[in-house]
This record gives sequence, C-alpha cells and structure tokens, in this order.
Amino acid sequence: MNQLKEAKRIVVKVGTSTLTHGTGKTNLRIVGRLAAVLSDLHNSGREVVLVSSGALALGMNKLALRQRPREISQRQAAAAVGQGELMFLYDKYFGEFGITVGQLLLTCGDFTQKTRRQNLLNTFSKLLEMGAVPIVNENDSVSTDELEGLHIGDNDNLSALVARLIGADALIFFTDTDGLYTANPMDDERAMLVPVVPRVTEDILALGGKSRGSRGTGGMITKLEAAKVATEAGIDAVIMNGGMPENLYQLMDGRQVGTWFRRQQTQGKEQEGFGGN
Repeated sequence: MNQLKEAKRIVVKVGTSTLTHGTGKTNLRIVGRLAAVLSDLHNSGREVVLVSSGALALGMNKLALRQRPREISQRQAAAAVGQGELMFLYDKYFGEFGITVGQLLLTCGDFTQKTRRQNLLNTFSKLLEMGAVPIVNENDSVSTDELEGLHIGDNDNLSALVARLIGADALIFFTDTDGLYTANPMDDERAMLVPVVPRVTEDILALGGKSRGSRGTGGMITKLEAAKVATEAGIDAVIMNGGMPENLYQLMDGRQVGTWFRRQQTQGKEQEGFGGN
C-alpha cells in the first residue's frame, strides 16, 4: 500500500450509517473527528474532496419523521431540509480548523452532458486551487435517482464518478465495517477480512451480496461496483471503517487498513466523467 503514500488528491465517501447513530440522529463525535482528520490531511498538502450522504436522515430527524417517507416528494422535501443541516455541520466543524468548504449538489446530467461536465470539472479545479474542500452529494431535492434506489444514483457510485472526473489518486469509502470479508461476519464467524483485491472480478462482486444499508441506499455491493469503476480508471480504492477516521493517517502512511483495491494500469487518468453527448 506504499503507493497510497504518494496520493495527493483523494476523494473520501462517508455514508449515512457512519454519520448517524442508530436512533437516526447525528453522530456529532464522528462528524467532528472526520473534519479534524480531513482538515489535517488538507494542511499536509493533500487535496481533499468529501462525498457525503446523510441529508435525508438528518432531514427526517429535523422534521421529526419517525419512518422513512414512502412518497418520493416527501423524501425530496426531507432531503432539502437535511442538506442545509448537513452543510451547517460541515461548515462549523471544518471552520474550527480554518478550512473553507464548498457545496456541490450533482445529478447524472452533470456527468453525461459534455458542457455541464466541463463546467463541473472547472468548479472542482478552482475550489481545490483556492484551498477549499468540496462537499458533494446527490441533488436529492430535484433528482430522484438515489431516492428511488437506482443504480447510478447511489453516492458510492457518485464518489467513483467524481474521482474519475477530477483525476483523483485514491478513493476512500468510510463504512460501518472494517472492509470486505470472505463472508458476512455477522453470520459467519469464519469470515476473514480481504486485505488486498488485485482486480474487481465477478467473484469479488459476489462477496458484496445484494443487500442495501438500513439507513442509506447503498451497501457493500455498491462499494464494490464503485471500486471497480475507480480502479479501472487508474485510481486506488479502499474500504475501511468510518467509525475510526483517524486510521486514515495510517492508510496515507502506507500501512494496511481495510481492503485495498489496486488501481489498474491506464494511459492516464480520465477527466471526462462517463458517457457524454
């Protein structure tokens, strides 16, 4: 994992299960520790982009909704409320370390349409050049892809698209497990952590199952799919436990943490998103 020591531009994706307690309320300790670690990495000279879920969960909490709304319009409304709360928290915690954050709410069209894709790349480039940390999320208040659970709308996949667009060196998935296991460790005591994945094959994808997260839209399968997109674009990917954000220091020092998905050799990192007209 020594090549991760050289990573200068990293994308970190954090999920709803990491950012919230089992009650659905914000895990303020994790948010604060995450902001501290990413701010410190930023101060060390690395460029950091954070792809963050959690808007819907925070909106539900703020609106006192006990159950996930069934109607898409209600989920859109909750996400709109929660996104403001999410950015307030990030602005507060990153601000404590002197780091400026910028919000980017994206839809599929921002990657598939050539002009919008270039505009998006320009925005990322300027934010990073100016020393800001972009905070990225699906624009749930206008786009229903993620709310409907469609494949492309998941923030795991969104983070891979962002990493590919900006030519990132590494993509880190913070989740509620220590990495990829040979079986579900909740059901099989013989399950073992897979430290390195040379290539994301069909056999590797099969280890992800088909389950989705209880508080978010993703799960292990979407992270594996996103890791495949990233590694095929020449980007290293890692799945690690978001409950211990400080372990990111060890990872960036080249030490073994979580599951490392090795980047594939390419002619150069793509900065064109996917598809395009």
